Amino acid sequence: MKHLRNGLILACMLSTITGASTFAAPSMPATTNTEALPLSTTDVGYGSIPTAIEQKITGISFTKKTPVKMSDLSYVRVRYIGFDDKAHTGELIVHKMLAKDVFEIFEELYQKRYPIEKVNLIDEYKGSDELSMKANNSSAFNTRAIDGKKKMSNHSYGIAIDINPLQNPHVVGNKVNPASSKEYANRKVARKGMIMKGDACYNAFKKRGWSWGGEWKSSKDYQHFEKKIK
Repeated sequence: MKHLRNGLILACMLSTITGASTFAAPSMPATTNTEALPLSTTDVGYGSIPTAIEQKITGISFTKKTPVKMSDLSYVRVRYIGFDDKAHTGELIVHKMLAKDVFEIFEELYQKRYPIEKVNLIDEYKGSDELSMKANNSSAFNTRAIDGKKKMSNHSYGIAIDINPLQNPHVVGNKVNPASSKEYANRKVARKGMIMKGDACYNAFKKRGWSWGGEWKSSKDYQHFEKKIK
């Protein structure tokens, strides 16, 4: 993998991932939280797609219909605080131009102990957005069309991320997706995992130029963040 400037170069990412040589994790400011966060930055970082991950996603999230090249994408390993209030590592695939953004956003949320239930590749759910949402999995890249349309979703380009989809459903009129999230369509009372305007998750994305689906006019996609690339 390619070295990334100003990064901490890791000799090994995961013993189960072959074809990976180096992995970059930019240094982050120390947390001001007095409670120790157990995972070190040597567990996380971002870089080009490792061979094993490339093989894993080919034919599932990465298909003949994918509008970007494999070389346009980056593999990102992040730290996050789960709903169990414990530290975990997760993995995402995003466009390489947004990899640094995504890494820093999740690191910021980790430092602030913002709860995220799961962060797995969509391929763990057979590339099914529905299965991933039902599992309350936060994910990014996936080759698929916009629900009910022929146009490709921005997830197909690796420029969109969904966070805690059960607590942050997509609401169009009276339709709530996932259907099991109807109780969360009411955004008047903030609950664990819900993204609210001005909270840590909202601010982490917005200050880096991402737009939030919760501010759309025709519908409200509370789980969704996206960013245009040049």
